[in-house]
Amino acid sequence: MAPNTIMWFRRDLRLADNHAWAVAVTAAREAGAAVIPLFVLDDELWGRSGVNRRWFLAGCLAELHADLGGGLVVRHGDPARVIPEVAAQHDVGTVFRAQDVGVYGRRRDDAVAKALAADGRRIEEADSPWAVPAGTLRTGTGRAFKVYSAYLRAWRQQSLPATARRPSAVPILERVRSDALSKAPAVTADLPDPGETAAHRRLDAFLRSGVDEYASTRNDPGADATSRLSPYLKWGCLHPRQILRRLDGRNTSHDTFIKELAWRDFYADVLDAWPESAWSSWNPDMASMEVDTGRRTDERFAAWCDGRTGFPIVDAGMRQLVAEGWMHNRLRMIAASFLVKDLHVDWVRGARFFLEHLVDGDLSSNNHGWQWVAGTGTDAAPYFRIFNPTLQSAKFDPDGTYIRRWVPELADVPAEHVHDPSAASGGTPAGYPPPIVDHAAERTEALRRYDATRT
Repeated sequence: MAPNTIMWFRRDLRLADNHAWAVAVTAAREAGAAVIPLFVLDDELWGRSGVNRRWFLAGCLAELHADLGGGLVVRHGDPARVIPEVAAQHDVGTVFRAQDVGVYGRRRDDAVAKALAADGRRIEEADSPWAVPAGTLRTGTGRAFKVYSAYLRAWRQQSLPATARRPSAVPILERVRSDALSKAPAVTADLPDPGETAAHRRLDAFLRSGVDEYASTRNDPGADATSRLSPYLKWGCLHPRQILRRLDGRNTSHDTFIKELAWRDFYADVLDAWPESAWSSWNPDMASMEVDTGRRTDERFAAWCDGRTGFPIVDAGMRQLVAEGWMHNRLRMIAASFLVKDLHVDWVRGARFFLEHLVDGDLSSNNHGWQWVAGTGTDAAPYFRIFNPTLQSAKFDPDGTYIRRWVPELADVPAEHVHDPSAASGGTPAGYPPPIVDHAAERTEALRRYDATRT
């Protein structure tokens, strides 16, 4: 009998327009064999995830399992052990998977491929989580792009592949042992519905009543003006090409959103070309930047994590992050700038905290977004661009609607003081901390440290 196939699901938890799934099914069907849909719950990743992130993933897996007629096989453990084991037990010749450019992901994939090859089996990459697979685009000299604008020009020239039709009458191999799906942890937050169906429902809603105003409203944290598609893109319930096919690049707002998808691809490409940039400064000249350590720094970092810095816009964003596993992109930049340039904490600590809590936490986008703010990345903001949290708050949440939602201690503070309650005649209200630092003084200190890296 011809060997079976495995579809190794990772961050592609959908059946529609999934090239790897379609290829795995076709290969099995043409050989008169069967396919094993497999997801490995890797403790290396699962154990580091916050409760909201785990809840969302568990929901995505539950829907995928149902869509497969109960055929999803879930195994707990190290993929380098689990996948060769399943392949050997069930006469599998080829394992199909999508691309991964993460440091751990590439090391894991190499280990799986080596173990399979030792047993005469192979692994095949058949899709990518990005509209343009990482490593595809190169400059005229054959090198990876370092500048987003140049990458964008090349990215726009790429054609989307044909839609991969969802296979019907799938020959799923029966009687393959599966561990129990991890029970979704209890959550108290109002999280987005997980899964492929919810992803398309959200996309439909955004295209119907959001994308046309996206360019003018996307920076308002108090409004539901962004797509909220990032969790679905992270877990592959929705692919960016499914979005791009429904957008009109001639429309300014549509094109603004398209460029955000290009940023996502650009950062994946950067990580693919410079894997060390996941947790180290891409720009070596910034590696000598002085950062604070010690007990006081740890206390300030804890205040930042808990949303107790005394800067309302920072605190509101951090509280939403922990409660919902999501934060508006403008607030991600404000919170990151505050940690790095007001508290002088290494950007890596903030990036790790975000990844632990964000439902949409994506290594390349998250960590290179942090490096953009910190001035250490490719095509980053200049280090001397330092967000003033009070001015940012007044500009993007002028009446304090967003702040009051997440910082109820400020519910009765007048609008003129909600961005800086310490400036009110009575000072900060009971239960809310005063500012833990003086922004003007820390801005000066940040610039001094930056100048020191240039001498």
